[in-house]
Amino acid sequence: MEAEFSEMRNELQSRDALWRRIQLECHQHQSSCVQITEQLENKNAELLLLAQSQEHQREELNKIRNHLYREEQSHRSEQERMKTEISDLTEELHQKEITIATIMEKASLLERQLKMELEIKDKLLAKQQLLDFRYNVIKSENTHLKEMV
Repeated sequence: MEAEFSEMRNELQSRDALWRRIQLECHQHQSSCVQITEQLENKNAELLLLAQSQEHQREELNKIRNHLYREEQSHRSEQERMKTEISDLTEELHQKEITIATIMEKASLLERQLKMELEIKDKLLAKQQLLDFRYNVIKSENTHLKEMV
């Protein structure tokens, strides 16, 4: 029983570490997107000044916009994946909590049953000892009577 609790405790700790790692990765990814967005905004400002006279700058701007779009799509996909994973982990954690509660209830019930059985066995043992004692007394009296006869 203790091993099961230890195993569950270890699994919950593992899940908690995974949850923290996911949060950290999400934060790092958001910081990266903010940096990329800032860089792209600076680049767009430069390109707008030069766009009137140079076709090359227009092409570069389009490339940067496409890159930003792909990054945003990638970011959205990653966020959705993380949300799904977090949701799945939360549901799994909830199921584990339900399982632990059920096991605790069963353990409590088994403990009560064992105590009741132990009490019954203690009473039966006491009765057996009393019967053994009475048997030995009667046997002794019987032996004594046979000797007298």
